[in-house]
Amino acid sequence: MTIASANQASAEAGCEVDYSIVGDWGGGFQADVAITAGEAIDGWEVQWDFPSGTTVSSAWNVDWSQSGTAFSGSDVGWNAAIGSGQTRQVFGFIGAGDTTVPEAIRINGDLCDGQIDPTESPTDPTETPTDDPGTGPVSIMPMGDSITGSPGCWRGGLWEQLTDAGHEVDFVGSLSQACNPAGSDPDHEGHGGFLVTQSVANGDTRSWLEQNTPDVLMMHFGTNDVWSAVPPAQILDAFTTIVEDLRELNPDAIILVAQIIPLHPDESFGCSDCPQRVIDLNAQIPGWAAGLSTEQSPIAVVDQWTGWVPEEDTYDGVHPDEDGNVKMAANWFEALDPILD
Repeated sequence: MTIASANQASAEAGCEVDYSIVGDWGGGFQADVAITAGEAIDGWEVQWDFPSGTTVSSAWNVDWSQSGTAFSGSDVGWNAAIGSGQTRQVFGFIGAGDTTVPEAIRINGDLCDGQIDPTESPTDPTETPTDDPGTGPVSIMPMGDSITGSPGCWRGGLWEQLTDAGHEVDFVGSLSQACNPAGSDPDHEGHGGFLVTQSVANGDTRSWLEQNTPDVLMMHFGTNDVWSAVPPAQILDAFTTIVEDLRELNPDAIILVAQIIPLHPDESFGCSDCPQRVIDLNAQIPGWAAGLSTEQSPIAVVDQWTGWVPEEDTYDGVHPDEDGNVKMAANWFEALDPILD
């Protein structure tokens, strides 16, 4: 992996660009570009000069142009926001020519390759900044299993409701899967088949939180644990570890924990005890949340169970269909809207 990065006088918060060659087949190459923001960015433009003879033939998730060796790329709306300290893979492209890292990489006009812009005077480190950087979008991490990730796709509908209500939000996570409507934020931590107990035990959840520490955590987790007959006490212990890890990274984080949707799998799947196991887990979540909730970092319980009709809201008794996605998005929005206000 090839990286260009710097903190320089022309941008107080600094910037870092990760320019990675992920495939090279002699006559061409594929590169991915990620940006790490010092202060929050709401809209970005990347500029650099390629080595002579290097050209871009196609690119995705970016509005781009090239003139000679000069390349310019800007966000396409849904990927415009990058939180303070957050790293986000913003676009990729197919090119031909020299794979050397371009020189003089800039983000919104600021150098990010270790060079000092000769047109700028170095900032006196003793000076107190006079500009308020602003708060930027609220980062929200949807965390869970396939009901949150894929095939679960309530995230697009929730994003649309939040933005229509005037909230500036940024879904964060190491996974990126698009959901309707087009242009909704695709980032999340919904890992199909994962158990929350195992994900905590092997350090996955801690890693996810460290990579993209959110302001708000939305968690619908535990379905696979219930399926595997993991006792509710162990599932709640895993929830506790996630809350403690997040508060260590962000003491002001807000946590939303779902009472999970019912499990009524087809008989061919087995698990005849699953419906009752979900009831048993959901019954204990409110008391667990009340015991850990604080004024600084509150925990809210979101009821995704009540009103759920497996025959109408799932396609297999487990995973939500379009009707189910609409219900889940509405329940999450009802909980999030007053928090974001």
